[in-house]
Formats: sequence, structure tokens, C-alpha cells
Amino acid sequence: MAKITKEKFKTKDSVFDNFTLKNIISLMRKGFFLEDSLSPIKIGKEAVVFAAETKEGKDICIKIYRLETANFNQMYRYIKSDPRFIGLNHKMRKIIFAWVQREYRNLLLMRKEGVPVPEPIKFQQNILLMEMIGKPAPMVKDSPPKDVKKFFEEVLKNMKIMYNSGLVHGDLSKYNILNDNEKPVLIDFSHSTPPNNPIYKELLERDCKNIADDFKIMSKEEILDYILN
Repeated sequence: MAKITKEKFKTKDSVFDNFTLKNIISLMRKGFFLEDSLSPIKIGKEAVVFAAETKEGKDICIKIYRLETANFNQMYRYIKSDPRFIGLNHKMRKIIFAWVQREYRNLLLMRKEGVPVPEPIKFQQNILLMEMIGKPAPMVKDSPPKDVKKFFEEVLKNMKIMYNSGLVHGDLSKYNILNDNEKPVLIDFSHSTPPNNPIYKELLERDCKNIADDFKIMSKEEILDYILN
């Protein structure tokens, strides 16, 4: 293997601080993806998503949370009452690492329940590796479905599956649903939490409102009634 150096990644959208570089190199050396295969897909304030390739030629996604600019206070607000993370210290890196771990665990649960989500592969501190959907598949906000009603019904069905399996997405909208050849794939599960979290109902109602506003087929109240009954 050619020598992997930090200098190769110094200018990758300001996300690769020394700590993150160390973890990227560690994951490459463990064989999770090929050196020089990273290319940005989505650049956000708190995280950057990259495409990468495995040695078997499979495309994967790498989501890297910025350690310097991520809003860890906002993250803490949403994760501190999740019973799975009770006792989490209000320290920036620990919160970001827990945030990544939570998304990984939530994706595992949703895959088990049959909800269409990317398969989680590995998490390491502020880095999450996932299956690539499409090449990549676009967000619904950028590529609305041709048959909106059919697509909406699939989203609704999966919201109910999530509820019945003991999880709410918490940030569901056209920004967090991919249009994969006219099939919805739900992404960004870092907000997702179980029903014994005091903010569960607030997040469920927010999801219903967002989906009602985005698809304009059913009202928030109708969507909520469908999920609960």
C-alpha cells in the first residue's frame, strides 16, 4: 500500500482537522475504503458527506461531523433526554461522538424493521460509514417523485413502521428523504429517539407537519392519526 499522508487531505472542505485525519487514515488502513477515493457529495455547516470506494469496487458514503463548527449545544438538547444516552457529559467531543453512535444504532434498528434506510457499516468517533444509495440518489427537494401520491403513501407507511418499532425520525422532511428511482429512502437518523424520551411527541408532531407541508396530500392531524391508529 502506498504511504497515506495527512497532507493529501488538508484542504478537504476544512473538515479534516488533525483528530479527524487520524481517524480517516485509521479507517483506510483497516480497509474500509480506498485512498484517494473521497469526493464530496454534500457540504453542510455541521457535517460533510463524501463518496468513497471499497477495494471490492463498492461505493459507500462517509459522513464526517466537523469538530470545530458543529452545534454541539443543539445536539445536546436533543440527545440529553434520550434514555439510551442518559448521563452524557456536556462536553463537545463526547456529544458529537454520541450523536454519530446514535445515528448508527438507529439505522441498524430501522434496517431490522424493514424501513428503507442506508445500511450502516461502521462508526468511529465523528465519522459514520454507510451504504451509498444510488450514484448517489437525489433528495426529494431536488428531485420530486413523478407519482407524488404513491411516493407519499410509502413515506407514510414507513413512518408508521418506525412508530410501531419504537422510534421517531425527529427531522423528517423532503431534505432527509432520497428519491431512489421513485422509491423513498429515509436518511439522517441522528435525531431519532424512542418514546420514553420526553421530547418524543414534539418530534413526532414535527415530522407529521413537515411531511404534510412537503407533500400537501394529508394534514398534519390526518398523518398523526394514521400513525397512532
